Amino acid sequence: MDDPQIPSRRVTLDTGISLRVIERGEGEPRWLLVHGLASNARLWDGVATRLASAGAATVAVDQRGHGLSDRPDEGFDMATVADDLARLVTALGWERVVLAGQSWGGNVVLEALARHPDRFLGAVCIDGGFIRLRDRFDDWESCAEALAPPHLIGTPVEEMRGWVDRSAHDWPEEGRLGTMANFEVRADGTIAPWLTRERHMAILEGMWNHDPVAAISGVEAPVHVIAADTGDRWFDKNAAIEQLAAVARDIEVTWFRPAHHDVHAQQPDAVADVMRRFAERLAP
Repeated sequence: MDDPQIPSRRVTLDTGISLRVIERGEGEPRWLLVHGLASNARLWDGVATRLASAGAATVAVDQRGHGLSDRPDEGFDMATVADDLARLVTALGWERVVLAGQSWGGNVVLEALARHPDRFLGAVCIDGGFIRLRDRFDDWESCAEALAPPHLIGTPVEEMRGWVDRSAHDWPEEGRLGTMANFEVRADGTIAPWLTRERHMAILEGMWNHDPVAAISGVEAPVHVIAADTGDRWFDKNAAIEQLAAVARDIEVTWFRPAHHDVHAQQPDAVADVMRRFAERLAP
């Protein structure tokens, strides 16, 4: 459910895949904003608007399989999606880029920083970048069973909108609209996630196989983790972040308490402030 008033375009990478991007601002620093699993670029609307108003340039991207980007049947492992980001900044003609990613996107930007140190100055990982599923589940089968997405296809759009309004009642309107943009609205008035279940599970398996501790151990550039105290106890975020810090060369952590997992959509002013201060460290 996208808003035609939000200007966007598709950028074709040298692999042939096209990604939808939303561009705001024209200055420095240059931010590449990366969403989480089953999300979309519109969740960054609030933060991107604030960064652009402060003089930065931002590009929020629908990752492969998501939103209005191409939906290939393969290429959802962490290396490939991280390489998509490097290919995207090349296609944009950008240099000296700062990354920010939420949840799965936090792991993706961390991997991109490790694989392409010449392309990126640093990364902000928002309630992600520390997700190591092998620490939480004994095997892939149990992980897949626990984290498989709900069956939302066919849900009436007004029912979904009501659920979003209730569950995100303390979010700005742009955050709720961004959440609704996770879905297409079909002719019968029901929704379907842009990300199919099969692709969702392929990404989840890519996360299962990803080790963010190994990734950050090879990173020289600064990393800032924004952690959200959501009240969930299915895994210990403190311990996961401490694992990163034990091997990272340059890492800072900011906690938001209490906060939603999509804290960038819930609290865009505060998140944008943290991101601006981080970028100031990277200025020449």
